[in-house]
Amino acid sequence: MADDSKCSGCASSGSCGQDPGACTPPVDPVEARMQGNLAKIRHKIVVLSGKGGVGKSTVAVNLAVGLALAGKRVGLLDVDVHGPSVPRLLSLTGQDPHMERDGMEPVSWGKNLGVMSLGFLLKDPDQAVIWRGPVKGGLIRQFLADVYWGELDYLVVDCPPGTGDEPMSVLQFLGPTASTVIVTTPQAVAVDDVRRSVSFVRLMGNPLLGLIENMSGFVCRHCGQVEDIFAAGGGEKLATEMGADFLGRIPLDPELVRSADEGYPLLKVDKEGHAARALLGVVDRLLALDKGRPEAVAAPPELPAEGVLRIALPLNGTMLSESPATCKRFLLVEVDKTAQAVGTKPLEDFPAEPGQWAAWLADQDVNVLLARGLAEADRAACAGRGLTVLQAPAGSPDAALDAYLKGALAVS
Repeated sequence: MADDSKCSGCASSGSCGQDPGACTPPVDPVEARMQGNLAKIRHKIVVLSGKGGVGKSTVAVNLAVGLALAGKRVGLLDVDVHGPSVPRLLSLTGQDPHMERDGMEPVSWGKNLGVMSLGFLLKDPDQAVIWRGPVKGGLIRQFLADVYWGELDYLVVDCPPGTGDEPMSVLQFLGPTASTVIVTTPQAVAVDDVRRSVSFVRLMGNPLLGLIENMSGFVCRHCGQVEDIFAAGGGEKLATEMGADFLGRIPLDPELVRSADEGYPLLKVDKEGHAARALLGVVDRLLALDKGRPEAVAAPPELPAEGVLRIALPLNGTMLSESPATCKRFLLVEVDKTAQAVGTKPLEDFPAEPGQWAAWLADQDVNVLLARGLAEADRAACAGRGLTVLQAPAGSPDAALDAYLKGALAVS
């Protein structure tokens, strides 16, 4: 039998005599194990940074520990192949994962946290890892497939800085439901690199939970006052500019520095200091992912037989705003019965007072608002004016509009 395109790559191609149309492709056992593991993980949080040296691993470790101390079942995966620092940050250096025939157990930290890192598998701590991209991708895939993570509420993944092989492999393997957190410092040189990280996340199609500004001020060990030794507010300004949520500022705290050097997570020993409170604020944001009830998803809209459906999206720059209350303008899109955009125009000079912009949108004959970050009073004002409000993802207005027309947005 002549080869068929479906048979290409099969070891029995051209010799099995099977009808290609009836042949079932072989199942990749590694892929099957990986998908089986991922199906048991409720929330996947990928911690990224645009630049090295911003404290990303320290933040990732403390977020994982904070979630575990809150009673959640947590996994922490360190995929920084060339500089695995998580074992040191948790005083787990020299620990060996328990190996079994078909996989390995993560190294335990406390009751609820399991940790895996290449650092556990390198017998010489001074050994350089000189691997190209495909080998690094294979290791990440093996960690997801062959580590017995079990049932988890959260998997926190600590990626190396930048937008290279490891972050890309992680997001591809975890899929579009994996959420991301980006860590930066206030300086302009770090913020510039974070712009690229935000663009990377959006190009990959993953949700961006928000930005964290680390090393934001210095906590004096004598008086406890916070002084800005770098330029302040760079991460928050970028979040506003890019239409992303801002998760908080973490100051340079001597206790946080000492905890990293000595290998104990700050949140294990401190919940009252400036840095600890800032970290706990981010932990609370992650815990909120596990508290919400399943969202009601709207069906694709009923498009008018005559006329157009008028849809408003709040913008900061070219991206969706964190909230209509902080947007610079609204984009009005008119959609006809064929689900085609037949007109767009910016709406500016609107009243910024809470609740008044909802009435103003209704006066512009807007039918639907695609937005996020609405306060309860704003939702009530929209409902009172007959506006349908749907929860839009962070990113471009085009992506939000496409998701709405496909019926993929949640009711706000």
